[in-house]
Amino acid sequence: MSPDSSPRSPILLADPSWRLSPRAKTLWTVQIALSWLVVFAVLLGWVVFDPERRAWQAVAAVVVVVVAVLSTIVIPRWRFRVHRWEVTDEAVYSRSGWLTQESRVAPISRVQTVDTERGPLERMLDLSTVTVTTASSAGAVHISLLDRAVAEQTVTRLTEIAARHRGDAT
Repeated sequence: MSPDSSPRSPILLADPSWRLSPRAKTLWTVQIALSWLVVFAVLLGWVVFDPERRAWQAVAAVVVVVVAVLSTIVIPRWRFRVHRWEVTDEAVYSRSGWLTQESRVAPISRVQTVDTERGPLERMLDLSTVTVTTASSAGAVHISLLDRAVAEQTVTRLTEIAARHRGDAT
């Protein structure tokens, strides 16, 4: 930034300070492990229907197992370190991703609706996702994998804060 440019708003510089539920790592681990089942099924099919290429099948099996184990161990922990969120009286902040990371700031005056969502695995782990819909063309802000009680408190708090800002959210 050059010295004669105007300073950025403090609302854009804030870094979210709250982490997701620690059970988020469990959910991501299960999701990644389940996705590898498809690859293992294809590999098993290759072994059953093509007995002529055992050496290549062994190499492929070793590579698949190593990549599957590493991704199942590393990715959930990496994502947990990146994902953060925060709700203040002025804005909703979120940061997500792992290789590609996204940071979002939604001013409270732009909030239109606040929803919660719980998929089957999230319900098993007592987790919820809060979706804050705004007038932004970038879409809603998702605060994923909060403890259900924290999600409910966040929705209540966002509703109270948004009620104090009597704008049209457009």
